[in-house]
Amino acid sequence: MNTDNHSKPGSETVGNNPTPLWGLTMAERTRRLARAAGLRDDDIAPVVIANANVAFDPAWFRHVAENPGLVLTLGGVPALAHARTAEEAAAIRRAIDGGGPLNTTGDATVLAFEDKPTITNKQLRKRETPFLMALTPQSVRQAERASYFGAYKGVTDILTKYLWPEWALVLTRLAAKCGITPNMVTALGAFLCVAATFAFAYGRYWEGMAMGLGFMVLDTVDGKLARCTITSSWWGNIFDHGIDLVHPPFWWWFWATGLVYWGLALDTTTFWWVQGAIQGGYIVQRLIEGIFIRSFDGLHIHVWRKFDSQFRLITARRNPNMVILFVSMLFSRPDLGIIAVAWWTVLSCAVHLVQLIHARIFVARGGTITSWLAEGKA
Repeated sequence: MNTDNHSKPGSETVGNNPTPLWGLTMAERTRRLARAAGLRDDDIAPVVIANANVAFDPAWFRHVAENPGLVLTLGGVPALAHARTAEEAAAIRRAIDGGGPLNTTGDATVLAFEDKPTITNKQLRKRETPFLMALTPQSVRQAERASYFGAYKGVTDILTKYLWPEWALVLTRLAAKCGITPNMVTALGAFLCVAATFAFAYGRYWEGMAMGLGFMVLDTVDGKLARCTITSSWWGNIFDHGIDLVHPPFWWWFWATGLVYWGLALDTTTFWWVQGAIQGGYIVQRLIEGIFIRSFDGLHIHVWRKFDSQFRLITARRNPNMVILFVSMLFSRPDLGIIAVAWWTVLSCAVHLVQLIHARIFVARGGTITSWLAEGKA
C-alpha cells in the first residue's frame, strides 16, 4: 500500500450507537483505529466506513483498509467497507442506515462473516477469524471479552496463556472504567518489578514472588488495555518492552545473592557457573531469536512449526523460570531452584540453536519458512 497519506482512505462511522465498548463510543473507537492506521481524517471517498451498531476486532479494520472494494457484512448488512468512490460510499451508507444488504455490489468483494473468513493478524502472529458482533447493552460484556482475548498473542508462555487471562480481564475492565492509561499500569508494574528485585536480594523470596506475580499480571494488563482501548504509543511500547527486556537478569542475579540469608549461599565457582549459564544463555537465546527474524523475513522462531510454538510455552523466559523457582520454594530450596533455572536456560538455548540450524538446512534444500499458524494449521 502506498505510504503517501493522500493515497490512503478516509474513515467514517455511520449510525449513532450509545453503547460504549471499553468506555469508547464506536465513532471514537473508529477514529482511534483510523489514526493508528494513518488514514485521512475525513469521509471523502475512498473511505473506510464502519457500522456503529457492530463491534469488530481492530484486525478487521486494518484488513478492510488495506483492501479497496472490500465489504464485510454481518447478517447481510455492511459492518465494515472500503468504498472506492462516492457512489459506493453512498450505497453502503444507505444499506447501513436501512439495516439491509447493498442494493448493488458492482465489482466490490463481499465477505460474509457467517462464512468464517480468516485473515492473518501480523501483530499477534496468528491466522484467525477475528470477532465481529452486534453491539448492544446486552452484548457489550461479550464483545469486550472477545476483544480482550482477541488481543492475546497466538504464541506465548504457559502462565500468560493459561493462568491469569481471567484475572487480567477483570483488571483491564476496571482500568478502562476508571480511565487508567496503559502507561499508568506499566508504571505500577515497574514499581513492583523493582520492589521484587530488592526482596530477592534480601532473601525474601515469597514476598518477591508475590510482587513479581503482580508485575507479571500487570505486564499482561497494560498491553491488553492499550489494544482494547486503541491507545498504543511509541513511548508506551518502549517503556513496556524495555522493562521486559532488562529486568530478568537482575532477578536471577539477586535471587542467587539472596541465598546467603538462608544459609544456602552458592560457593564462588558454582555461583559464577550458574550466572554465566543464566546471563549468557539469556543473551544467546535473544540473539538466536533475532537472527531467525532477520534471516526469515521477520518470522519469529516460535511460530515456524507447531513444536516451536509448544516449546515457547516452557522455554527459559521469565515466567517459566519463575515456575521453577516457585517449586523450589515449596521445598525451601531456593538454591536448587536457581541451579535448575541455569540448566533449563542451557537446554533451551540448545533447542533454539537446533531450531535455527534446522531452518537454515531446510531453506538450503529448497524449503520455504512459513508460520504454521499463518497457514491456518491445527
